[in-house]
Amino acid sequence: MRTRVSGLALAALLLTSGAAPQQQTQPNNTTITFRVNSDLVLTNVVVRDKKTGQLLRGLTQKDFSISEDGKPQRIISFDFENVDEAVPLNEATIDASAPNGVFGARTGTATQAELRDHRLIVIFFDLTSMQPEDVERAQEAARDYISKQMHPADLVAVVSLDATLSLDQDFTANKQLLLRAVNSYSGTQGQGFAPGATSTTNQVEDATSFTPDEEEYNDINTDRELFAIEDIAKSLRYLDEKKSLLYFSGGIQRDGIENQASLDAAINSAVRANLAVYSVDARGLQAISPLGDATTGSLRGASAYNGAALQNNLDSNFNTQEVMATLSSDTGGKAFFDSNDFSPAFDQIQKDTSAYYVIGYHSTNLKRDGGYRRLTVRVDRPDVKLEYRRGYYAPADFKHSTKDEREQELEDELASGLPDTDLPVYLQALYFRLAPERFFVPISLVVPGSAIPFVKGGDRDKATLDIIGQVRDTAGHDIGDVRDTVKLAVNESEQVRQKNVQYTTGFNLPTGKYHVKFVVRENETGRMGSFETDLYVPDLRKVPLKMSSVVLASQRVPAGKKQDNLLVRDGEELVPNLPHVFRQDQHLYLLYEVYDPAHATLEKTAEAKPAKDAKPEGEPVRVMTSIEFLSGSAKVFETPVIQAIRLNEPDRDAIAFQFDLPLDSLKPGTYICQINVIDDAGGTFTFPRTAVLIRPTATAGTATPAATGN
Repeated sequence: MRTRVSGLALAALLLTSGAAPQQQTQPNNTTITFRVNSDLVLTNVVVRDKKTGQLLRGLTQKDFSISEDGKPQRIISFDFENVDEAVPLNEATIDASAPNGVFGARTGTATQAELRDHRLIVIFFDLTSMQPEDVERAQEAARDYISKQMHPADLVAVVSLDATLSLDQDFTANKQLLLRAVNSYSGTQGQGFAPGATSTTNQVEDATSFTPDEEEYNDINTDRELFAIEDIAKSLRYLDEKKSLLYFSGGIQRDGIENQASLDAAINSAVRANLAVYSVDARGLQAISPLGDATTGSLRGASAYNGAALQNNLDSNFNTQEVMATLSSDTGGKAFFDSNDFSPAFDQIQKDTSAYYVIGYHSTNLKRDGGYRRLTVRVDRPDVKLEYRRGYYAPADFKHSTKDEREQELEDELASGLPDTDLPVYLQALYFRLAPERFFVPISLVVPGSAIPFVKGGDRDKATLDIIGQVRDTAGHDIGDVRDTVKLAVNESEQVRQKNVQYTTGFNLPTGKYHVKFVVRENETGRMGSFETDLYVPDLRKVPLKMSSVVLASQRVPAGKKQDNLLVRDGEELVPNLPHVFRQDQHLYLLYEVYDPAHATLEKTAEAKPAKDAKPEGEPVRVMTSIEFLSGSAKVFETPVIQAIRLNEPDRDAIAFQFDLPLDSLKPGTYICQINVIDDAGGTFTFPRTAVLIRPTATAGTATPAATGN
């Protein structure tokens, strides 16, 4: 069950910092990060005799030259793949799992060396765009290939897109497994969910008729299809061999420039993964009638007689094929339209991947502008014909990336199994009980102000942070997520270098174990940092004295309308101090709660005064608490004992304790702060401890006030 993000503190708070909190790993006092830019450009080249069409073998690296936008490039890697030399894998299935990908079956493994000289083919059924008869035609073609054309060197996977993207069979040479996957699609699965993907549409009508606007719906479906291709490509990126995607579709509808970002992303991912797309229009050979077919209503007006309806149907059919053709041409594949015989598509894949040369180089153009770069390959042999990809899109750095690309970058980093450490990020999670088995979990993130580049904006220094986060349960289900952009504006960015930027949000979670990951990006250079950890929401029924986390804070800020979280008390919100570093001129604010205290019969004495804000209703309890500071083994400070005889949070069966401790009487140094809690009526107790560092009062000229950015 997903939970909404609690409206805690969706703002950034600049906190005075003396020391940074602990990162998730800190082997020593100095952290050095090495980042290598290894943008290797790979292209496959098929060399044929111009007269006979026969493949030319035996060429060496010296026979090839390659240029990018007319500038010669130095070839640094060269290989020749030949399926005739493939070593059989004994019909073993290889593991094509990869982070963030659809390939996850683990029915066997094969090493990179064992994959050499094999064909890697993915058969992709886009069920959302095909009618039932289209699905049957595609299935029949796939069955014929598997049964009659499949070569021993072919390793094939089967993927489908319906309600979700599904890996139905991982790469295998086992024909029975492949046939089982292909036969699993029923004729009712192809429902033509993508409007405009059917054989004909009639949009030219009289002005008095009504035509529903389906453009936005078409855009959504087209994005789903393109995202699926992008996901498949990313899953295969770790395999060096050339991969082929046989894409069965009933057409993809695109409206003008809409979906361009999704199309570019799919093509770029395929090119980087060395994946060629072979598009097949599963509608086959169509007889387009000016009156339309059974999928459309009867025409009105004169469009059926003046040729406008026929032209519209022809244009619509062409438009649904145009995206498929672009996918194929830009990735080095081919498109197959207007034919009921799909076997040439399989023949072409086998032909293109029977024997080919793989050339790699590092581009001399170091600009990361995302621009298109044209490739030219030459062979020092007369009368040859070359087949290769004619260009690629260069990587784009942060400043040249689009809004969609930046958003996708955050999503990719959130899903990545590897942490990003370019921007230091620290995290703390607390818990407060809402109900017997449900808790409010506030999560605070801290980024050192010195790591954020501010830019001048008017009379203030400004910066923005993008934040994305996710909580998953042990089964990997998404329980809650956060996506926010925080804008910072300060009078002098130099002050921020001595502070931390803190962001707080929260989740309502049941008892259990979770995995939390957050990614923060500063939007000047695009540097990102991530923090992930396991989170345990305790089952307090199993402990003698039920108690929340202890909040230590040095700031209280006006809460405004944010009254729906448990860090807001008396109209002010406590800002957790993650590093537990304070100054002598500050106050230490503590907050914690005790749940389900034992009932007791108390006499009204001078000592047994109700705690502040205690409610008179309810049975009496007797809970005592105090705070003490230890330096070594010596006690240097202790508050008076506070006694509560009533629940001051009766709706949650809780007693909330708050302390406001001035620190000017304590000397600078490190202390152990011990919280003493005794349930006298129940005979239970607990003494949680935490380290606290107190620094001297800031001297003149040092930025002491806390600033708030919205």
